[in-house]
Amino acid sequence: MRYAPQGTAEGTLAVEGLNLSVAKGEFVAVVGPSGCGKSTLMKLATGLSFPSSGRITVAGEGVGGPVSIAGMAFQNPVMLPWRLTRDNVLLPLDVVKPHRSRMRTEKAAYRAMADALLASVGRVGAGYTNPWQLSGGMQQRASLCRALIHEPELVMLDEPFGALDAFTREELWCVMRELHASQGFTTILVT
Repeated sequence: MRYAPQGTAEGTLAVEGLNLSVAKGEFVAVVGPSGCGKSTLMKLATGLSFPSSGRITVAGEGVGGPVSIAGMAFQNPVMLPWRLTRDNVLLPLDVVKPHRSRMRTEKAAYRAMADALLASVGRVGAGYTNPWQLSGGMQQRASLCRALIHEPELVMLDEPFGALDAFTREELWCVMRELHASQGFTTILVT
């Protein structure tokens, strides 16, 4: 994958010769220095970017667009300020099939799921707050819930706890391990 200025063929080669295979249910960490292509790997695996050459396969299917079985938590929680926290958690359900077609008729059930996820990360009642009222750690917890709300088979974590203090980071790692063990999704973490 190359990042090239618009209208040119040359650019910075971000990922080359990569071959990665992850078994269902595994928790894998990809470690490397800043700028080595870790976030690009995440974008390629989730269909947010496409390779210049080669192919990407997730769950036996070639990636040609956004991967609906994947949930992703980014370095920056990116909360929409005009939506309540719970509505930010529910955002993927407005987009991901088959949930988007059921969102209207099953809204109460989905809201209950969001509230349960927020409670699982220690944020009981936080769904009724505005994102700008939350600390960075609380926003990152909501971001993690947003990655999990559609019950993905693959969870991609792009350094989601890097900007947090040591105590919050350790607490969220424990929560993530518990969720991974109880739900059995495949996890890829870059750090």
